[in-house]
Amino acid sequence: MARRISAHNDAPRTTAQQLGSLLKSARDIMRKDKGLNGDLDRLPLLTWIMFLKFLDDLEAQREQEAALAGKKFRPAIEPPYRWRDWAANAQGVTGDELLAFINNDECIRPNGKKGPGLFAYLRNLTSANGDDRRDVIATVFEGVDNRMKSGYLLRDVINKVAGIHFTASDELHTLGALYESMLREMRDAAGDSGEFYTPRAVVRFMVEVIDPRLGETVLDPAAGTGGFLVESYNHLAKQVKTVADRKLLQERSLFGCEPKSLPYLLCQMNLLLHGLDAPQVDPLNALRFRLSEIGEKDRVDVILTNPPFGGEEEKGIQGNFPEDRQTAETALLFLQLIMRKLRRQPGASTRPARAAVVVPDGTLFNTGVAARIREELVKEFNLHTIIRLPEGVFAPYAKTIKTNILFFDRSGPTKEVWYFEHRIPEDRKTYSKTRPIEFVDFAPCLNWWRNRVPNDQAWCVSVEELTSKNLNLDLKHSSSFEQLSHQPTAIVVTRVAANLKRAQEIVRRVEGQLSSQLHFAGKPTPIGNFTTLVKRPWQSEPGAIVKSLGVKWWGKGAYVSEVKSAEELQASRFLVKAGDLIYNDMWARHGSVAIVSDELDGCVASAHFPTWEIDSDQVFRPYLSWCFRAPWFWAECEKRSQGSTGRNAIRKGLFRDICIPLPSVEKQREIAATIREQAEKVEEVLALHVNLGSELNALIPSILETFLSPTKHHQENGSHN
Repeated sequence: MARRISAHNDAPRTTAQQLGSLLKSARDIMRKDKGLNGDLDRLPLLTWIMFLKFLDDLEAQREQEAALAGKKFRPAIEPPYRWRDWAANAQGVTGDELLAFINNDECIRPNGKKGPGLFAYLRNLTSANGDDRRDVIATVFEGVDNRMKSGYLLRDVINKVAGIHFTASDELHTLGALYESMLREMRDAAGDSGEFYTPRAVVRFMVEVIDPRLGETVLDPAAGTGGFLVESYNHLAKQVKTVADRKLLQERSLFGCEPKSLPYLLCQMNLLLHGLDAPQVDPLNALRFRLSEIGEKDRVDVILTNPPFGGEEEKGIQGNFPEDRQTAETALLFLQLIMRKLRRQPGASTRPARAAVVVPDGTLFNTGVAARIREELVKEFNLHTIIRLPEGVFAPYAKTIKTNILFFDRSGPTKEVWYFEHRIPEDRKTYSKTRPIEFVDFAPCLNWWRNRVPNDQAWCVSVEELTSKNLNLDLKHSSSFEQLSHQPTAIVVTRVAANLKRAQEIVRRVEGQLSSQLHFAGKPTPIGNFTTLVKRPWQSEPGAIVKSLGVKWWGKGAYVSEVKSAEELQASRFLVKAGDLIYNDMWARHGSVAIVSDELDGCVASAHFPTWEIDSDQVFRPYLSWCFRAPWFWAECEKRSQGSTGRNAIRKGLFRDICIPLPSVEKQREIAATIREQAEKVEEVLALHVNLGSELNALIPSILETFLSPTKHHQENGSHN
């Protein structure tokens, strides 16, 4: 969304590469200063400097607009404390004089007069005329200090930041992405920063399925560096169509709380860089209000959050909660707050208020306060989904802690809970700092979310069943077997027979439907007739994080095979776009051929992955994707592969000669839709097969229960004793 830029604004533009280089130079300068120890010191310092430059650029723009409109303008920061007064001149105040101006309570200011130092002035700002920007500035700098020892090095850093132009929307977009990469690096710098960073993939997944709509209010009561709010802003920005929509997004949509000074500063800057003009982030503890005093006017439509867990809240905070729900565990207190903060009646979107919350495993099964909170959650809310995450998602700081995402809403009491077990992709053993979770890893869950059927990762449990387990929500997929194994043999046999019959019916329908499609008159057409080989040049940005693609065997598709900095990757990489055809020249004979998905747009690939643009006038890509998953296609690749044993490769010229049956595009669409429909039925058969396996395994314990149960034996023979 373009913003803060007018037709007469002739500020120079900075390219993405120049921005990356500029920030890298600033950080290199800070490494020379003896007062800074690692990124945990460097990034906050760079952030407050950028924050002041950003505000000055914004104020200059507003002042210009006010002058054109004939209105009076009052700046949030008065001279001589504006960036332009003391920082803009590269040859201006420096050395000890600069340190004194920034750090001291009183100093000789750049205008030669005595007065408060920069930080002292900023911390004492108060709002006026309804503009709360001054309060935001004062809160930001309340917890900020300057740890640089050299005023000369600090001047060099300031001069670098002066090269950023915060009035150019395209520049802001690039800087926002660079800033996110720095936040990731800061998380890696020290374990305690892990508490205010949630992996972007997890954040994006939660926002995607909760789907906030423009007009709804979105809250993160434990905002950290603002990841959920930034992703929600991006999600809502796509819905903006009018000036009124934009005003609604900017002023009445996004809210957060973050009491710690460092993440509060980082959060403010993160939101500003991504387009939110005046972030509404409460700098105090979200738990400070008495739960009973939170009314409808305080409630919101959507809550997305990863509250801190494992910490302890003081007695004063605990006293804000009902006597039988008081605990020091922050996760349980936040869960109660979230439940209380959800609007009871549907808001502007007419959808029920809803939440997505990350919680540790203990929340699902602990007794006492945790059990009482779960009882309220199930009885008063619709806890419809629990996503079970594996170890390592929050690595390296919560590496051994298993976590879950709870999805619940205000549509009524819970009737059933769906579970989905997220699994680490086959190409890696675990998630780690160097191989983190990616958004594409959520594809199986997203596909299932829209069409819920039981499978080897998903299962459904009724509220009656949960109640019988004292609302212990820590259920594994094998629980269906455990329950069934205690049933009488007749019940188990009946379920086996029913599943077998259902599977046979589905298979017959699939066979009948597919046989009617086999006669289509598709003319064999060489791949080269509807594709163009491309080698798009890739220009790296210093310090940028780059994703390199691979292609999985047996038609499973393209995926991110490695994530490295631009400097670590070889130069011989090429840009890949969504919709491209890509294959692994060494393993195409095993099905390593795919169409690049939208999520992988902008990744790179090595020369071993030839990439082709597809003529969409001739080909419907999903149809082509199904062709690539067919054994006859793998056989065609095998026939054309050349080389030594185990190293057979298929050259580009031979690959383009492979013929695909190509009917009209309309027919391709029809065939692809049919195959998709039948594939879903096959998935249903596989789900039945999983259940069938559990049921067959349960037969033996059930038979043993029938014949060997001491209780049963005693009852049957009691009259003879």
